[in-house]
Amino acid sequence: MPDKFNFSLPPFDCLDTEQKNTLLGNMDIAYFRDNQYLLKAGDKSQHLHIIIKGIVEERSRCGNEIFAHYTNDDLFDVRALLDDAVRHDYVALEDTLVHLVPRSVFIDLYNQNGQFAAYFDKSLARRQELLDAAQKQQSLAEFILTKVDSNLCHPPLIFAPDVSLHEATIRLKESGCDAALVRLNNNDSRLNTDTQPLPFAIITRTNMLHAVILDKRSSDTPIGTIASYPVLHVGQGEFLFNALIKMTRHRYKRVMVTDGKEAVGMLDMTQILSAFSTHSHVLTLSIARASTIDELAATSMRQRHLVDGLFSNGIHIRFIMELMSAVNEQIIEKAFELIVPPVMHNKCCLIVLGSEGRGEQILKTDQDNALILQDELNWPESGQVMDSLTHTLNQLGYPLCPGKVMVNNPAWVKNQTSWRDTLSRWAKAPSGEDIMNLAIFTDAQAVAGNQQLLTPIRQHLKQIMQNNMLALMDFTRPAVQFSLPLTLLGNVKYDKRGIDIKAGGIFPVVHGIRALTLEYGLGANNTFKRIEQLLDKKILEPDSAENLTEALKLMFKLRLRQQLDKQHTHNNIVLDDLDRAERDLLRHSLHVVKKFKQFLSFHYQIRD
Repeated sequence: MPDKFNFSLPPFDCLDTEQKNTLLGNMDIAYFRDNQYLLKAGDKSQHLHIIIKGIVEERSRCGNEIFAHYTNDDLFDVRALLDDAVRHDYVALEDTLVHLVPRSVFIDLYNQNGQFAAYFDKSLARRQELLDAAQKQQSLAEFILTKVDSNLCHPPLIFAPDVSLHEATIRLKESGCDAALVRLNNNDSRLNTDTQPLPFAIITRTNMLHAVILDKRSSDTPIGTIASYPVLHVGQGEFLFNALIKMTRHRYKRVMVTDGKEAVGMLDMTQILSAFSTHSHVLTLSIARASTIDELAATSMRQRHLVDGLFSNGIHIRFIMELMSAVNEQIIEKAFELIVPPVMHNKCCLIVLGSEGRGEQILKTDQDNALILQDELNWPESGQVMDSLTHTLNQLGYPLCPGKVMVNNPAWVKNQTSWRDTLSRWAKAPSGEDIMNLAIFTDAQAVAGNQQLLTPIRQHLKQIMQNNMLALMDFTRPAVQFSLPLTLLGNVKYDKRGIDIKAGGIFPVVHGIRALTLEYGLGANNTFKRIEQLLDKKILEPDSAENLTEALKLMFKLRLRQQLDKQHTHNNIVLDDLDRAERDLLRHSLHVVKKFKQFLSFHYQIRD
């Protein structure tokens, strides 16, 4: 029996004390030499194997196909323990040391502990839940450490004490506020009741309603006589969690934010709860208020911090995508409004393409955009204006596109008729450039100007591609031709630079789903929503749709975490930075992608 075992590894971290003791009491250690078989196909497995040191290869019975390599902390073969038969050979590639958990003990734990069993479930979604659950404590810690600052609260509305009830009502309505502070006179007797008084009372709509209806006060009553004192307050720089505790304890909906003895803001419960989930309300408010490019740039540069905060708080990747897509659209729309002459706003439409069009861009990457002009529009200055817009977006943190898919390129600025003709030409031409241009435009999303200009063009694309199997075969081919990073260490190809998760995993799913969407004439842009539509139409089986969704979420999540940790925006994932559970999930995800590519090859009759 081993005296040590790392119970922090999923799924063993979800065992209770008694179950851990049972595991330790029945576990053994075995040593296997280089080229020695641990399990043979057809045998009945008697143990769960957990590698302490060494490498084990999973191969077919005939030895001509390698399925996976297992190394430190990896485990196998759960399938054989549940199905009673080993399907493949497991061979040590070097001297290997393993923990052995008896089959009977594993089955008992599997039946007793739902979380433990869920880890080994074939559904990728259920296994991912375990990793998500482990981040909840971190989420709470992030919230507790958030501090009150000027970005979280709104400026206070302050009245003199002699303002009448009638005037105060009008001013509250005009400002859109439901409460205001009242600066008390120095001789107000209420200030004598505190040792360190703050010279503010508070008037709310409820105070005013009660004064008129219940107390029969006249409309010219000075608000200083009915304002509540003292005002619940927190200092600027205090922890937001303290504000929440105060408001909960006193059953107040708002607090005054102070700097010394001066009121600098008001903070209500809605803002606190919003700050717990996201700081996006602050960002979007700043975007709306921006009146110059410099103001918009200052706001835009805070996006990465927002993403970092959301991700650190364990917010689901799809929510982050949707939120950042909305923020990006607002920034780009605001830039359009500031650069493009107002008289032209209703005569052209700015569209974003690629990942931004699908709503799947989280961190800012290359600009991918185009412009649709009204037919017969005469706008000689459009080139100069689009140059300015491209330059402005670059200032806002959106890098220039190396492929020049931008509005400063005349090839991506056309009227409606020209765009329809161009799409028809791209659909008929089998060149790689035409295929990728068509793919990029398939994800088009209108973000500024007259957004209705995109509708007939999108409808034309649907008509020329729906059930056009010859064009779709060429269109889908790139998804099948990208090789998967499988079959080496941990069943994932690896070098010092890591693996390109976009080319090897994300792109085949995104592009394959895009092709199916065109074939069946579906309307969604986002890949996850496209999968949902394909499932609703019974084009994808429920298991396939679920596994594709979870595989894609995992790959986006792993990529984003390393992008944030390493402060870059490329697509490489370094396997050494993943724990064993994540490596296992990634391996599972890539097999999901492999199976989907096989489906695409068969469905569109694509031959290598």
